[in-house]
Amino acid sequence: MHDEAQRLAELAGKTMYERDPASRALGMTLDEIRPGFARMSMRVREDMLNGHGTCHGGYIFMLADSAFAFACNSHNFNTVGAGCTIDYLAPGQAGDLLVAEAAEQALAGKTGIYDVAVRTQDGKLLALFRGKSHRIAGQVVDLMR
Repeated sequence: MHDEAQRLAELAGKTMYERDPASRALGMTLDEIRPGFARMSMRVREDMLNGHGTCHGGYIFMLADSAFAFACNSHNFNTVGAGCTIDYLAPGQAGDLLVAEAAEQALAGKTGIYDVAVRTQDGKLLALFRGKSHRIAGQVVDLMR
């Protein structure tokens, strides 16, 4: 059963990534996915810097939000964000490889809670994100086709 759930998570992740021009345009990669978990990364480009010369918080948020989306859709049920919070702890710099790890904390009925930690390539913690998911109709990959 574990292997089947993992294969389904990988298929859902691959399908979502192909349908996600926003994440791809920012250079995000889906590095790992398993049921209830996703790791994504993104290199901070010069055009992602704010007026202080550090990574704009919106880009850090987008990476965390994308990892959250992949984690909560890894069960192959269409799932959307219902709310989230983010705390910024340190700035990202040009050239940093940001890594977001999203992990399912709870899943009951149609609602889930996911925590995402965004770190640099050196492990420095930049942000903590918590998202609440809501399952909607349908599947990411229609297995009946």
